[in-house]
Amino acid sequence: MSLPRRDFLQWTLQGALCAAFAPWGAARGAPAPAPKARACILLWMNGGPSQMDTWDLKPGAPGAGRFKPIATRVPGLSICEHLPLLAERAQHLAVLRGMTSSEGNHQRAHYFVHTGYAPNPTLQHPSLGAYVSQELGAANPELPNFISIKGASVGAGFLGVQNGPFIIQDPKRPPLNVTLPKMVDDTRFLRRRALLDALEGDFAARTRDDKISAKHKVRDQSIRLMQSPQLPAFDLSLEPATTLAAYGDSDFAKGCLLARRLVEAGVRFVEVVLDGWDTHVDNFGRTQALMATLDPALSALLDDLAARELLDSTLVLCMGEFGRTPALNGNEGRDHFPQAWSAVLAGGGIRGGQCLGATAPDGSRVVERPTKVQDVLATAATLVGMDPAKTFDTPVGRPISLTDGGKPIAELLA
Repeated sequence: MSLPRRDFLQWTLQGALCAAFAPWGAARGAPAPAPKARACILLWMNGGPSQMDTWDLKPGAPGAGRFKPIATRVPGLSICEHLPLLAERAQHLAVLRGMTSSEGNHQRAHYFVHTGYAPNPTLQHPSLGAYVSQELGAANPELPNFISIKGASVGAGFLGVQNGPFIIQDPKRPPLNVTLPKMVDDTRFLRRRALLDALEGDFAARTRDDKISAKHKVRDQSIRLMQSPQLPAFDLSLEPATTLAAYGDSDFAKGCLLARRLVEAGVRFVEVVLDGWDTHVDNFGRTQALMATLDPALSALLDDLAARELLDSTLVLCMGEFGRTPALNGNEGRDHFPQAWSAVLAGGGIRGGQCLGATAPDGSRVVERPTKVQDVLATAATLVGMDPAKTFDTPVGRPISLTDGGKPIAELLA
């Protein structure tokens, strides 16, 4: 069939444009993969753990230190002797020994590992927890989507404060101020709320500021929490003594148990902080004490989730902002080292019982399967059913992707 030259050129140009912009369109709106996990627990090792004293020991190396490696249930995988309970549960773990990044400052690295982006003075990026809150929504609308225990996580950035973390400083105490004052009954409370709505309504209508809407959403979330029959999820006194003993007596242990209770009740993302890994001085004494806290708490969390048939649907991440130097300093400590470090994943549908990546015999660099922070975030996003390449518009209209080019780690996806 003959075709006029003008029509031919027009159709050819349209086809070329479609082909050129197809990947961009897919990145902005590709359908999310089927989720394997419905919740995520991030165990944040604040300060940056020493990989050479926990997950990637180097016996015989100049800076090896005093700890010995022990075998695990996974053939060929050894970890520190002070993590014996986790060694018995290594079939659940995926140890990433090839982590590498460029941020060696605590504040910058804390931000980077949570968001996948280096700090930018003109833009606050959302953390992984905020993205999960935004994209997955509320499994239980009466509870916050994103909860941080024993420390403030990175917030929601341009996604709005309604997707930021609800912070619990003491996991042994239920949230404060969830009951009405003595002189305020339900009727009076509703009148006060109606008055506040009337006072703020005109201002909101005139300004049309998104921050006002976000503030109202936070207030509504707070009221739903106050009135929720799910408040006992925060009460650890309801747990049997045997369960409490299995986790341990530290605040971190209580935080891990609270995280299990919260994801069981429908919370999407929980972060629990274990502080103290910044071991510039007395690295071995301090790291051994921290492992004595981490080992029973993480082991009990894995057992507890598995016993309740929640492990396959709950992704557990254990990592800090970077690693520690292979060489010891003059105070028998290790300094900041983002070049080569380790992270651990479990549950959530991953392939456990494996170790990915390797560092040089002296621990100075990654020599096999380097893994970027963005890849870990992309893996987590994929497992909970989000598209790692999806973009979100900033307040000035700039599209920002969830993981800044991160690719899911294929070896982890079952």
